[in-house]
Amino acid sequence: MNRLKKLLEIAASPLQEIFPNRCKTKDVQLFIKRDDLLHSVVSGNKWRKLCYNLSAAKEQGKTTLLTFGGAYSNHIHAVAAAGQLLGFKTIGLIRGEEPPSYGATLAFVKSRGMQLHFLSRSNYRNKEIPIRIDLSDCYLLPEGGTNDLAINGCEDIVNELLLQIGNLSRIYYCVSCGTGGTIAGMINGLKGKGTVIGFSALKGNFMDEEIKNLQNRYQLPAYSNWSVNGDYHFGGYAKYKPELVNFMKEFYEETSIALDPVYTGKMAFGILDLIAKDHFPKGSKIIMIHTGGLQGIAGFNERFEENLPVEHN
Repeated sequence: MNRLKKLLEIAASPLQEIFPNRCKTKDVQLFIKRDDLLHSVVSGNKWRKLCYNLSAAKEQGKTTLLTFGGAYSNHIHAVAAAGQLLGFKTIGLIRGEEPPSYGATLAFVKSRGMQLHFLSRSNYRNKEIPIRIDLSDCYLLPEGGTNDLAINGCEDIVNELLLQIGNLSRIYYCVSCGTGGTIAGMINGLKGKGTVIGFSALKGNFMDEEIKNLQNRYQLPAYSNWSVNGDYHFGGYAKYKPELVNFMKEFYEETSIALDPVYTGKMAFGILDLIAKDHFPKGSKIIMIHTGGLQGIAGFNERFEENLPVEHN
């Protein structure tokens, strides 16, 4: 238990002002909350979502973490890494047929001892757990990691920001959205202060409902100081266009901060495009949340023969 406590007590991620060329002529301040620096392997919102769940698993005496994800899932990567760090066995139920050779993510989780089971698309959709898995000792983590404890973990982003900036009001908070857990935690933590903008990484206009569903399911207050922008998904989840890749390379050259192509790259592109279009009032303070995901760049470069930077400060 002492080892768990030590590993979970991670210092607050830095808040860094940045000056990309695209917004230097605009009267706004742009900051980035560097959750990508939270942990060397389990970074960003994946650590936020896991920390309270890992504590709960220990308290319940569970020794195995079981979860779901795709072959390039950041969540699967994080569970395998955290499990090894904290002495859990891990089981990953992977969407689709087993590939003839493993990509970067699957190779990593296998090296961390994760037991892999590949499910057909229909079985995966129904979250059918193979009968040979003994669930009595398993702590179940949902796909993407979002549950009530994950939302609590994401509230800690706001708790840290309060200490770093003192006043949470009159600020725009920008965060990428996948399952909606991170933005739900931030909305709940801000308690109506400031303005929260989610940038959906998925195609479609359902993210608002996903967030409202989370608020209803976990009985969270229905604050109204938030919205979801669906204009910067670049074709949908894990889709991209050359314009996005060029932007991410440019952003890295100007800030020395790497972004991932699934979530944070699209969010940053959207924020700077909105700044250029004078969407934000003059004098605005904008904070973007870097939710990590950089481990996925290796797989992206491998699949699409790109050369996105993977280093960070």
